[in-house]
Amino acid sequence: MNEFVENLPPMDLMRSEKMTFVQLIIPAESSHRAITYLGELGLIQFRDLNAEKSPFQRTFVNQVKRCAEMSRKLRFFKDQINKAGLVASPSVLQSDIHLEDLEIQLAEHEHELIEMNSNSEKLRQSYNELLEFKIVLEKACSFLVSSHGAVISEERELEENVFSKGNYVETPFLYQQEMTPAPSDQSGLRFISGIICKSKVLRFERMLFRATRGNMLFNQAPADEQIIDPISYEMVEKIVFVVFFSGEQARTKILKICEAFGANCYPVPEDISKQRQITSEVSARLADLEATLEAGIRHRNKALASVGGPLTIWMDMVRREKSVYDTLNMLNFDVTKKCLVGEGWCPVFAKTQIQEALQRATFDSNSEVGIIFHSMDALESPPTYFRTNIFTGPYQEIVDAYGVARYQEANPAVYTVITFPFLFAVMFGDWGHGICLLLGALVLIARESKLSTQRLGSFMEMLFGGRYVLLLMSLFSIYCGLIYNEFFSVPYHIFGASAYKCRDNTCRDAHTTGLVKYREPYPFGVDPSWRGSRSELPFLNSLKMKMSILFGVVHMNLGIILSYFNAHFFGSSLDIRYQFVPQMIFLNCLFGYLSLLIIVKWCTGSQADLYHVMIYMFLSPFDNLGENQLFWGQRPLQVVLLLLSVIAVPWMLFPKPFMLKKLHNERFQGRTYGVLNSSEVDLELEPGSARQRDDDFNFTEVFVHQMIHSIEFVLGSVSNTASYLRLWALSLAHSELSTVFYEKVLLLAWGYDNLIIRLLGLAVFSFATAFILLMMESLSAFLHALRLHWVEFQNKFYHGDGCKFKPFSFASLTEDES
Repeated sequence: MNEFVENLPPMDLMRSEKMTFVQLIIPAESSHRAITYLGELGLIQFRDLNAEKSPFQRTFVNQVKRCAEMSRKLRFFKDQINKAGLVASPSVLQSDIHLEDLEIQLAEHEHELIEMNSNSEKLRQSYNELLEFKIVLEKACSFLVSSHGAVISEERELEENVFSKGNYVETPFLYQQEMTPAPSDQSGLRFISGIICKSKVLRFERMLFRATRGNMLFNQAPADEQIIDPISYEMVEKIVFVVFFSGEQARTKILKICEAFGANCYPVPEDISKQRQITSEVSARLADLEATLEAGIRHRNKALASVGGPLTIWMDMVRREKSVYDTLNMLNFDVTKKCLVGEGWCPVFAKTQIQEALQRATFDSNSEVGIIFHSMDALESPPTYFRTNIFTGPYQEIVDAYGVARYQEANPAVYTVITFPFLFAVMFGDWGHGICLLLGALVLIARESKLSTQRLGSFMEMLFGGRYVLLLMSLFSIYCGLIYNEFFSVPYHIFGASAYKCRDNTCRDAHTTGLVKYREPYPFGVDPSWRGSRSELPFLNSLKMKMSILFGVVHMNLGIILSYFNAHFFGSSLDIRYQFVPQMIFLNCLFGYLSLLIIVKWCTGSQADLYHVMIYMFLSPFDNLGENQLFWGQRPLQVVLLLLSVIAVPWMLFPKPFMLKKLHNERFQGRTYGVLNSSEVDLELEPGSARQRDDDFNFTEVFVHQMIHSIEFVLGSVSNTASYLRLWALSLAHSELSTVFYEKVLLLAWGYDNLIIRLLGLAVFSFATAFILLMMESLSAFLHALRLHWVEFQNKFYHGDGCKFKPFSFASLTEDES
């Protein structure tokens, strides 16, 4: 067996890449260029040798600050371009500019742009003030002309009511203190005109009323033009108001309220000729300011366009430089030897490429001293690195979402590529729906080059990233749909005529009285005659339930077999003898035997009750099976299998802890001096540890851990097998939902001789198919397939407590890291 396993051809994704711990000694003059070349290569993960230092205590903190400041300026330019509504055209000019020159240019551009923005804001504020003044003049003049007589009459009425009483002593109202008693004298009546935001008018008027105790007249009118807010650059609706009052104290209060509410007050003369003269002057100044503003905007847009061309290149350059200095800060700086010392992990296959990049950096920097690059021993476990492509990458992400594999651990993604879309299709089987998913996947693949460069939403980005997963899911759905013979729940005679016919010539009541088999079985998939018959649901339930158990047992056996490959790879004979063997015996003596009974029953056409067989295999193993016997020698075979399954439980529980204790004692009694393989003593190690400490063996902890593992496997074998019945349940639910939408919506609407009802029924059917069956049902099947892989499959062999390889690479930099 060992020779057979060793002679198997290697698989790229089966094991993570072999990693080596390396040390780099880089001269100071070539350090920047060397790290830059390594970032372009993207195959080394640096270790932070200055973890105890704060970011402000590191060697290249000033350079990092400079890059951060340049990033801020570039983001400022980008925001200004977006606010101006300009489209930055990519440019290749000045792509070889040095960082120092770029820093000077950015400072000049920022100073120029800030100055232009300041001047523009001042001009815009002056323009807004003049525009508001013009609007107030137009609206307030009409108030003054139309309300002049009404105000005088109102003033006289107030004087008659208040001052006609000679014995009136108290003065509770403001206008009584300020107004003269002469009825014909109008010198005490004043007004304030201005403009305010429409959203503040009601509160403004209420405050004025309370402050003046109601002794004021408030007139308002909407402005004909919207005014641009100089801060938010949004159009704001405003209201022109005129407040009539009397008294200096009331005037002071009203002005303070106007200031508090942000209302702008403008003086309006009562003389009509002066009003016309001021209006003409304001209009002339507005025209001049408008021309000045347009010229300033053109100049500003021209300056922004000159920055927007190379903006993307500059941002990428600054982002790369900042990442280089961040990486240099992770290295140790040796002042005496004027060199930097770095440590990290890299794949073994990449050592040659890294050495070539370092030699090129030494040559390009004209350094007299070369860069030293050599391997070292490390105590911690190496990171896990799988080389994937656009096809295998999404499946690896599905596995990594559960947990990153240990170093050199068997990778479930190799088998997930096939098993995941297949189990999805078992639950989603309908070749009509599968074709819809296939069309969507082909559209995403056809537009791959275009969509990969666009910024997509979260949902579309996830869908685009899993386009090849969607492709295989759709293909397997078409296959399973052909097996189930369902096209939007409708069966078709694709592979020939049915094997059944009606009991009489008229074929009346065929669906209620049953059909008669008269020829060989249907060559592929479910016979379409089962559709609508009285035994359709029992037949399909039985078929899909047993099929789910078969798939589940095969899937779990694959997981246990992969645990053997793990134990063989790490040289752990204890795991093979006392974990793999009893697990295989227990699972297959019970549920492997059940799978055998299912296949025998299908092949022989027996009417045996498998529930009865499995239950009484435990309750009465020596009783005669009677009509439930499927083959000769079944009863003694059941007794043997039951005994083996009982023996397998203590086989899993007891030997391994005692063997580990024996090996540990022998090791420290001097009987053997060989170093144990780390996987032999894996149970007493903490997750992620690479080397065993000699004095931390705890037999009680090991035994409890093994007991928990054994009980979990025994109970999990039952629950996991039952969990695969979700394949049957979701497949049945999908089929019944499709049937309901087809019969109760589409066929019901088609039964009416009305075009509108038919179109409405077709629309409802299309909506239900797209949003319920294609979206919600596919998401449900996806999540259940994910659970079957994470829990039922991967818990048989997969630890998933490794550390992912995160190399220093320019390609992985994002805009958030700038």
